[in-house]
Amino acid sequence: MSLLIYGVTGYTGQLIVQRAFDAGLQPVLAGRDAGTVQSVAKPFGFATRAAALNDTRAMDAMMRDVQVVLHCAGPFSHTYRPMFDACVRHRVHYLDITGELPVFEALASRSSEAAEAGIMCMPGTGFDVVPSDCLAAHLHARLPSATSLSLGFRALGGVSRGTALTMIENLGKPGCIREGGKLIPVPPAYHTRRIDFGDGEKLGVTIPWGDVSTAYHSTGIGDVRVYMSVHPKQLAMLKRSRYVGWLLRTGFMQNRLSAKVRAAPAGPSAKARAAGASLLWGEATAPDGTTVTSRLRGPEGYTLTADTSVRIAQRVLGGQFTPGFMTPSQAYGADFILETPGVERTDF
Repeated sequence: MSLLIYGVTGYTGQLIVQRAFDAGLQPVLAGRDAGTVQSVAKPFGFATRAAALNDTRAMDAMMRDVQVVLHCAGPFSHTYRPMFDACVRHRVHYLDITGELPVFEALASRSSEAAEAGIMCMPGTGFDVVPSDCLAAHLHARLPSATSLSLGFRALGGVSRGTALTMIENLGKPGCIREGGKLIPVPPAYHTRRIDFGDGEKLGVTIPWGDVSTAYHSTGIGDVRVYMSVHPKQLAMLKRSRYVGWLLRTGFMQNRLSAKVRAAPAGPSAKARAAGASLLWGEATAPDGTTVTSRLRGPEGYTLTADTSVRIAQRVLGGQFTPGFMTPSQAYGADFILETPGVERTDF
């Protein structure tokens, strides 16, 4: 009972459980509700446990005989703290699949607690942010003098219910970039540029993705911007949110939009995942204007998340970890992402 996966009833959690089974692992599956967790575990014969995150006694019991937690229950801005606290109390390694910038920064600020407990704390073990973090580290290795870094992604294959709910929760909130090593709040859709992800130039817009945090910790580059590929209509909607953000954040609108998401499918079908892809781009620039560019292409995002999360858990279980807050590339190098089947990296 060395690996515990929490949040297994969600879309991504179930993909990770299947991947763990395929990898020959025997994790304990956990979540808030015992019945739904057992229904997920039954086809695999895995052991189960149940605990609400706000029940300290139940959380402590759940951690018994556990070496590594892979936390899959979001939005992580609400769930990371009680899980990380429990991991520190019981000296259990903490992994999660977040892409939420404030969570990365919060956990980075608690690195010393993890180090003192002898555990590694690694948020973002999936598509958020393994491929982009490894790409950032690769670009830095190509141009060590770089002081500016831009990253972009184009996800083909659809969005899960959990991802959509997190996006709704952040509607109307400021964006974020990093300048001079400091996080700078900016308006939604602050900056746009044309990006060639390998399938022709697409419109990209800055978003407050996790790499605004992790790329800085991984490379030390002080100026970081992250772009997402968008349709012009989506860009117009993001710009409008600057003026109606207050409305989007009201309980009425949040509840209405969330209800629509919960009525939709849990996530992309197996067929959609097989046909999808993750396209990433990065550019590093030095003070003298020297620029290097790289692209990365890999499986659809949720498929990639299941693969990298399980492989990271396996490495930690095997004793390959560094105590404290770590990014994927800090712990396992820029080429870690190349171990995922179907990933290709191209330099320019």
